[in-house]
Amino acid sequence: MRGCLTEGGGRGVVSQASQGAQPRNASGRPGSQGLRQAVAVILMWRGRIGLFKRSETVQHDAGLWHCITGYLDADSDPVRQAIQELWEETLLPARALEQLTAGPTLRLADPRGGPDWTVHTFLARTSQRRLTLNWEHKAYRWVWPWKLSQFDGQVAWLTDVLQAVDSLPSAKARGRAAS
Repeated sequence: MRGCLTEGGGRGVVSQASQGAQPRNASGRPGSQGLRQAVAVILMWRGRIGLFKRSETVQHDAGLWHCITGYLDADSDPVRQAIQELWEETLLPARALEQLTAGPTLRLADPRGGPDWTVHTFLARTSQRRLTLNWEHKAYRWVWPWKLSQFDGQVAWLTDVLQAVDSLPSAKARGRAAS
């Protein structure tokens, strides 16, 4: 899907990345029965990835570095939900997005042993450096992709989402950046 963002008058482009494996149920067939759904948005500014430290008041992943996420009802549109979560968690309006690209849909195991998650991944780029956080986060940092490993306490699945939207540098790119 390719088209202009219209939510909030955004000037960014919504595009669809190549699709990864579709979620599959316990029998191995496509479907999301029994799965919980979420959106996960990797936000970038000038080549840096936004990491968000969860506040102590959230139910899950308190104190861990995270991306922008939110629950998705079965009948909700993932693109609209991604835009809504960006607004709620950072006060970043859709018009401040230069790009919003849908990545592959992932199926991730729940670290607490609950039902698996269907995660709709997105990569968003903005020219707006300063963000206003809501109660879900207590800090944020713009981090060069090759320095992500220096941030201890990341949620276990963050690397999966970063890889899904192709935000991790290859070994070749890391070598060029280090020189």
